[in-house]
Amino acid sequence: MTEAWIGLGSNLGDRCGALDAALERIDCLERCRVVGVSRYYFTAPWGETDQPEFVNAVARVRTALSAEALLRALLAVESELGRERRGQRWGPRVIDLDLLLYGDERVEQAGLIVPHPRLHERAFVLVPMAELAPDRVVPGRGTVDALLDTLEDNERSGVRPGPEPGFRPSPDQPSPDEWETP
Repeated sequence: MTEAWIGLGSNLGDRCGALDAALERIDCLERCRVVGVSRYYFTAPWGETDQPEFVNAVARVRTALSAEALLRALLAVESELGRERRGQRWGPRVIDLDLLLYGDERVEQAGLIVPHPRLHERAFVLVPMAELAPDRVVPGRGTVDALLDTLEDNERSGVRPGPEPGFRPSPDQPSPDEWETP
């Protein structure tokens, strides 16, 4: 069983609803359960700044999926929710799911780098992670709190608390302790 961390973001349509829908789908993936979710945060766009404000969050999941299988599942969830991966990088999107951490593993292969290569410089990821696990170590970088301390005050202040998630884990899904080993 591996603890994975997923970054969620949306800046088109019902942003909070998109995050709730993504969390529901992630929680219903076979051999994957959401075990923690930060509150939602309002954040300025990163990269391409001429676009609507984002709603971001971070989820902690327990999974028996490999990092590659989890990433494929996240991309499928994005597609189900209407994400089209074409157009400008860092542009507007109905949903964005990033695999931030996969246990303490470091993975570098085509299409997948874990820890996420820009996690350490993004307040919109670190602030919600710090809410759940400030002492969590990002392999090769340090703790979430220490990484937050390296950011400029204006970067941290650009991440404003929003509502609590509407998502609630499904009581019908087996808990990770009930999964059969493959």
